[in-house]
Amino acid sequence: MSEQPYLTFPIIDPIIFEIGPVALRWYGLMYLIGFAAAYWLASRRLSRTPWNKDELSDLLFYCFLGVIIGGRFGYVMFYSFSSFLENPLYLFKIWEGGMSFHGGCLGVIAAAFIFAKMKQWSFLAVGDFIAPLVPIGLGAGRIGNFINGELYGRETTVWWAFVFPGAENPRHPSQLYEFALEGALLFVILWLYSVRPRPVGSVGGLFLLGYGAFRFIVEFYREPDAHLGVYDIGLTQGQLLCIPMILAGIALIIYANKSGMIGPLPALVPGKKGKTKSADKKPGK
Repeated sequence: MSEQPYLTFPIIDPIIFEIGPVALRWYGLMYLIGFAAAYWLASRRLSRTPWNKDELSDLLFYCFLGVIIGGRFGYVMFYSFSSFLENPLYLFKIWEGGMSFHGGCLGVIAAAFIFAKMKQWSFLAVGDFIAPLVPIGLGAGRIGNFINGELYGRETTVWWAFVFPGAENPRHPSQLYEFALEGALLFVILWLYSVRPRPVGSVGGLFLLGYGAFRFIVEFYREPDAHLGVYDIGLTQGQLLCIPMILAGIALIIYANKSGMIGPLPALVPGKKGKTKSADKKPGK
């Protein structure tokens, strides 16, 4: 019986180049590419908003901080709370690794809410503007995970499996599954859906629903965290965190459609200079 063939994992040095103590890593580069692409795409839609480029840069900077702070805080609270109880300073040891998307998502939501209040903008409209940009960074980050050979999937015998460094048996390339679903496909869905004016809050709701559903599915193929494993109910920590996300997305979509507020992206409230764009009601509603 011939041995089952598997794909050869491409051994790529995680460090692109290193000059003294400064090193450029693929993982960091992927996030820079994702951020740059998000800014470029946001700039293309800027004419549909009451904002200027400086305000856009400020908004994305706030969101970037939200990703970093929320991502770290979420990881510690959701995945490594015992380490935090043993040593509260563990929260600040970012160099030891550990970031959570769900925490980063909460961080972005908080940052967008604070920024919207500061500028007297509609929080839901800001969310609708940001939502289609997020999958770009997600997809880029998953490519970085794959290059690093980390966050791989569960053991499998499918022909497209990889034997990752540090893993004895073939594994699902779950990083690529996440890139395809949470990155590429979710971006296409949100971008095409938001091309036309939609009920305010529905784009953000669709993001929460879409990401939550895709991540829930991929978790069946992704290796659970070693210290948490799979719970007795058959779900992972990531899946449990996706459930409220999915429910929140559905609730937001229902609320947005019932409110009947439709307007140009991001339609809708006094801007910095006091100018107001009124949202239109749905025909017949």
